[in-house]
Amino acid sequence: MQASEIPRAVAAAMSTASSLGLPADDAIVLQDSNRLTLRLLPCDVLARVAPAAHQAARFEVDLALRLAESGCPVAALEPRVEPRVHERDGFTVTLWTYYEPVAPHEIPPADYADALGRLHAGMRTLDVPTPHFTDRVEQAQRLVANRDRTPELADADRQLLGDTLRRLSRSIGERGGAGQLLHGEPHPGNVLTTENGLLFTDLETCCRGPVEFDLAHAPDEVGEHYPGVDQDVLRECRILVLAMITTWRWDRDDRLPDGRRLGTDWLGQMRAALGRD
Repeated sequence: MQASEIPRAVAAAMSTASSLGLPADDAIVLQDSNRLTLRLLPCDVLARVAPAAHQAARFEVDLALRLAESGCPVAALEPRVEPRVHERDGFTVTLWTYYEPVAPHEIPPADYADALGRLHAGMRTLDVPTPHFTDRVEQAQRLVANRDRTPELADADRQLLGDTLRRLSRSIGERGGAGQLLHGEPHPGNVLTTENGLLFTDLETCCRGPVEFDLAHAPDEVGEHYPGVDQDVLRECRILVLAMITTWRWDRDDRLPDGRRLGTDWLGQMRAALGRD
């Protein structure tokens, strides 16, 4: 979110909570990306705030409710108010349960794989229209091809990213089968360690594809505990995901701290994985 919008976004979240009878005198910024994630106090509610043009909030709320009904390990919406999207001052605001983190901070791979497997099992029971993972790859390809959006990306690196995204997207699409509903980005930053076990959050990135695409976002050891994995497809998915997240780091509007250094490091990792170092 643009820095100039953050004070208004915080105010929108606090006033929304207060209007619903949830006292919100303070807000702690937990994450700032395409949307703002806040902990509101003293009501102790997690608020996600996005510009109104960002249309994923309603989809995320509906999907979270359906997955929770299926017993999936997902973060819950705030139970004290109606589970819906609130609009205020040009922003959408959704209110979620805040989970106090518990140890261990590093998730055992077997537990991670079990939780992701249960999430996938629940997702297979839902008929939800979502983009295919290749649609998300195409977004990265368009970014690579747009020199105005990625002005600092060197020509050789641009070629490497473009070729890798195109080749692996086609290969995985052909080998990975019809696929299923996926989380889209179940990396450790989107997994909460709570007293209720592991819970997945941030469902706005859901897409369809092979489970190996989701596993590629998790630590390598997780794939060793997930049953029925095609290790060749998983290897290709890991390189593809690395190419995608590397591309985001070269976007001129990327707000991830130290993003350019990460982008450079990840290009090196890509070359090593492809045998081009």
